[in-house]
Amino acid sequence: MDWTYWGRGVSGYGDPNAQLLLVGLAPAAHGGNRTARVFTGDKSADFLVMCLHEAGLANQPNSDSLDDGLTLNNTFMTPVLKCVPPQDKPTAEELRNCSKYFNRELDLLKNVKVILALGKIGFDGCLKYFRQFYDFKMKDYLFGHNVSYKMPNGIILKGSYHPSPRNVNTGRLSKEMMLELLKGLPVYG
Repeated sequence: MDWTYWGRGVSGYGDPNAQLLLVGLAPAAHGGNRTARVFTGDKSADFLVMCLHEAGLANQPNSDSLDDGLTLNNTFMTPVLKCVPPQDKPTAEELRNCSKYFNRELDLLKNVKVILALGKIGFDGCLKYFRQFYDFKMKDYLFGHNVSYKMPNGIILKGSYHPSPRNVNTGRLSKEMMLELLKGLPVYG
């Protein structure tokens, strides 16, 4: 209750003309929610931005605050949910309520060729966005790390394990795995 930043929404960040879109779950409670920039100021950001930098998609290896000088190269990142869900577990209602903001961002990003969904909730949010325009079964698009699907409009949807401390610390996602994925993207370089 004493945190002035709690509950504030966080929009996307990066190059508005990007060909690569990274989609996460939500701003971290004391990361993106505190700093007002997605994937900034928490352990997930530390890992992700370090990898983006090593892959040539960010100008620096850190994302600490709004004024830290970070720029993304041909990349935009956004969360499916714009506010922190309780216990980091969004309800179906929260996802529905926030989907109009996520959908609007996707509508505005006209040059996206590849979407990299960081985690299953981000992946499913992307599929739900596409289902507004195309008839397909979500069960035909199984989430996994480094899976790839060509959507009906030609955009490539890729999945990745989320860069959370739980996944990184247990070895489910390693720096090598993330770099291999990022460097293999059709928009890399």
